Amino acid sequence: MPNSATPQQRPFLGFGLGLRPDHYQDVLDIQPDVDWFEILSENYMVPGGKPLYFLDRIRERYPLVMHGVSLSIGGTDDLDQDYLNALTVLADRVQPRWVSDHLCWTGFNGTQLHDLMPLPYTDEAVEHVARRVRQVQDRLQRPFALENVSSYVTYGVSQMPEWAFLSAVAEEADCGILLDINNIYVSAFNHGFDPMEYIDAVPTERVYQFHLAGHTHAGSHIIDTHDAPVVDDVWALYAGAWKRFGPVSTMIERDDRIPPLAELLDELDRARAVVGFAGQVDALASA
Repeated sequence: MPNSATPQQRPFLGFGLGLRPDHYQDVLDIQPDVDWFEILSENYMVPGGKPLYFLDRIRERYPLVMHGVSLSIGGTDDLDQDYLNALTVLADRVQPRWVSDHLCWTGFNGTQLHDLMPLPYTDEAVEHVARRVRQVQDRLQRPFALENVSSYVTYGVSQMPEWAFLSAVAEEADCGILLDINNIYVSAFNHGFDPMEYIDAVPTERVYQFHLAGHTHAGSHIIDTHDAPVVDDVWALYAGAWKRFGPVSTMIERDDRIPPLAELLDELDRARAVVGFAGQVDALASA
């Protein structure tokens, strides 16, 4: 399939940032040392307006990938065809290197919860999600990846650990994985497992992208808030992931308390330093 996540097809884009409205003008004015940007799909799925104006101009200068939060790939409602139509139109406009969303459900009976709810890790759920992913891939006709979400509850009916579930869905659906390193750390703390066991179990050839982000530590649990810098333990976990998977397109996420662009560029430089990256992105991408 053209959508398969294989080592030959997985491009290495380098080190990127999530594109946020606060930084639109700065990106155009200073053209920062960012290899690529990730856009939140839902922010651009309406016709016209300043977001699309800036998107078109930034796309002329940087590679883009699309990342969504509303697909509800694990839900039991039928896939929202209007949403998929708008997503396809946007993808045709942006020509992203890939499209991603979360391995979760976000609503029921037509009601959108605006949260990323975890799934039970069962064989039935694997088949259900994989079937829906194949429908999405058939519609988009471009590479598609699923992101692991942070979680705070577990299901008594689960038959396997989260990493086995994520891997099984990706294999059954023949799709990629967006491995969120912070989410692994958050869930590992909340549920008491070894985060490196998770990383060591994920199939290397499926991983398209890494997310790095900050969180809020509440003592007894951690909340995935994306409103702070990446912490040292997550940097260490990222280094371990890079060692196992090799060069994987990496980006910094910040969704609240957005700092000046310069602060995020410093954090991106730290990502490069943590993994000792000194190579040429273009050379790696074509290797």
